[in-house]
Order: sequence, then C-alpha cells, then structure tokens
Amino acid sequence: MRRVARTVVACVAASLTLAGPAAAETLIVRAGRLLDVERGLYLDDQAIRIADGRVLDVSPWAGPPADISTEVIDWSAYTVLPGLIDLHTHLIGDLFGADPAQPLTSSPAREVLLGASHARQTLAAGFTTVRDVGTYRAFLDVALRDAINAGLVPGPRMFVAGAYITVSQGGGEVTGLPPGMVVPEDMRRGVANSADAVRQRVRELLAGGADFIKIIATGAVLTEGTEPGASEYTEAELRAAVEEAAHAGSYVVAHAHGAEGIRNAVRAGVRSIEHGSLLDDEGIRLMREHGTWLVADVYNGDYIAEVGRREGWSAAVMRKNEETTAAQRAGFRKAVLAGVRIGFGTDSGVYPHGENARQFAYMVRHGMSPLEAIRAATIGAATALGREHELGSVAAGKYADMIAVRGDPLADVEGLRSVAAVVKAGRVVAVAGQVLQ
Repeated sequence: MRRVARTVVACVAASLTLAGPAAAETLIVRAGRLLDVERGLYLDDQAIRIADGRVLDVSPWAGPPADISTEVIDWSAYTVLPGLIDLHTHLIGDLFGADPAQPLTSSPAREVLLGASHARQTLAAGFTTVRDVGTYRAFLDVALRDAINAGLVPGPRMFVAGAYITVSQGGGEVTGLPPGMVVPEDMRRGVANSADAVRQRVRELLAGGADFIKIIATGAVLTEGTEPGASEYTEAELRAAVEEAAHAGSYVVAHAHGAEGIRNAVRAGVRSIEHGSLLDDEGIRLMREHGTWLVADVYNGDYIAEVGRREGWSAAVMRKNEETTAAQRAGFRKAVLAGVRIGFGTDSGVYPHGENARQFAYMVRHGMSPLEAIRAATIGAATALGREHELGSVAAGKYADMIAVRGDPLADVEGLRSVAAVVKAGRVVAVAGQVLQ
C-alpha cells in the first residue's frame, strides 16, 4: 500500500493540471490488469491515455512515452476497474438513529456540511458517481452536487432527487414526533395527495435543480406509522409523476417495498424499483417485460438488525426490518435468475458512508456472480442513469473514472472494500482511503 501511495502521490501535482479548461497534457495510467466490464474479461498490462478528464484510448503498454511531458501513474501491480457507482445513497445529514425527531434538531447548514464529509468518505471508497435519492430538507442535495461540480469540495459525481414526493404522513415524511412538534415547510416540499399535486411537485423539484424524481410508492421500514407492504399512491398517481418528468426529459424512481406498490410503479413506467422487499412473481414478470431496474439494498437489513438492537430503535422499525430482510433477499435471487436488470444501490445514510462495497458480497451470496455484481455497480448502473456513453467502463470517450485494487475481485469480491487509489475525471483524488484534496 505504501508503494502505490508513493507512486500515485508523486503524480498528483501533474494530474491536477488536467482539470483546468485549457489543460491539454496527456496522462497515462499503466494498469497491471484492467477489467473490461462490458466484455467480462481482463486485459493485461494496459496503457490508459487520458486528456481533459476523459479516456483517449486503451492499448497494450509499450513502454514509457517518448513525450517527457506525459505523466505516468504506475498501477502495474494492481487490478484496475471503472469507478464504482451507487444508485441509492443519502449523503445529506446524520445517519438514521433511534430518535424520529432527530432530523428537526439539525440545521440546513450542518446537514450540507455533513453531506460534504460523507461525500469524501464515499469517494475514498472508490465510488466516483452516486445517485442520491432524497433528503428531508429540499434541495440540500442540489447544493452539495453543485459544490462538488464547482470543485469547492471533493466528492463523487452526484445525480440528485431534490426531495421525496410522498403522501401526507407517508414513507417520505418525518413522522413519529411528540404532540405539538411541527415539521418545517422545507421538509414537506414533496408532499402531494392527488395526481395534479404530484405533477406540480415534479415541476417544482425539477425547476429547483433535481436531476430525477423519487416517489414513495409504499410505506417504509424506517418511517414510523407506515407499513412497507401498504401502497401509498395509485398507479394513476404514479403515472402522473412519470409523465410529468418525461415532459422535462427526466425520469422517476420508486421507493417500493410492497408487491402491489411495485406492480403499480412498474406499470406506471418508473425507471427503477428501490428496495423491492416484497417483490412477487408477477412483479418480477412485469419488471422483466418493462425493462425496469431493481435496486435492492440487500446488505442493509443486517446492519439495521445489529445496530438497531444495540441502540434501541423502535420495536416497529425492528419488526418491519425482520419482516422484509429475508423476503427481499429471496426476491432478489429470483429476480436475478429471471433476468431482471439489477443496479447496485446500498441505502448509505442508514449505515455509515464509505462502507458501500460491503454489499458486493451480499449480492454474490444471494444469486449474482462477482462479475455480475461488479457490472451492476459499473456499466449497469451507468445504463440505469442513462449515462452509459459517459460512465461505467474504461473506454475511449468516457470520463476517466477508475480504481486500483489488489488481487482479483472476480475471485474475491471482498477485495473491493480496500481500494488502493481512485481517479475521477482524470485526477488522482484518493490514495489508501484518504482523499487528496
């Protein structure tokens, strides 16, 4: 680890020059072994040429470049993969805890600063892109995304939802509060109780800077007073969100645990089902037929069971977690076997940020091969984002996002939990778990 740190740090100053608008110098990453996720095979001893944050070409290493101005990052002792993508994160604010009123005790400024810290941890773990699927206080995720894009704070490339669209006292609300405690309006910007109201909220969130829409189709495990199996929007109301987002060139993802809610959301045209805990055979058939993505946080239930018990989370939350965890994993396995499209998403923010890669082993344990799990977090996730031409693989024309790991992740996917170094858009941004900016 020290050797790669010295090698990469020596290149940091040179690689940082690539980010400026006038930068034209070429950087080469020498990969001892490059995983081609699209073809599912390793390419040995490759030279990845990068300029202006994008890959120029990939070819066999032919020795040091003749042009002495070309910098080389020597990852010849490492396996190189595309930067990882997590489709279900919550970077803003505190981790979930035992007190349902906790979100009201923090300020917007504090929550964004926490988000900046979480973004650093996520980037250091090798996740160069995330889809951030909701925050209680509207548009704080937009502010964090824009700060990262402007280079003010380090973090992954973010695609954000702006807020949750939810029914009153539904799965996307702050509930379970003491009598008389009032939820501020910036935490209720997505509340909508009819198809027309849903359309209005979609317009408002997209106008406020959201990249996509997150709608809460069913109750939630972690929201007091709601049940995961209960539908909270009709198919017609969900379709209203999908149609309105499509008019603006965007799309909808649906938080959906219950079987009926999943079916309603798929028929309405959402791009992905988040969680999918009580997915049934009909839902699987519909998802395959419609090409709907399943983004299931199959690690999360174990964390909730362990930490929730230790910290005294409510009996209702613990019951709901017990009722959904095994069912989610069984449905996930069946969906994989049926050929449903699987995206990697963890629900980070419930568990500590930076531990996203723990989920790979769970996906393998519950039906995927290591290559399939890695594809779910690379080219598959990029396709789910609609960004497969820019992200998801190390290929000419795409953003130069990549990670270096020891060993063979196709033999032991747990190796992805120890990332030696991270490049995002042609810059070395982290080494040995430490962000360099």
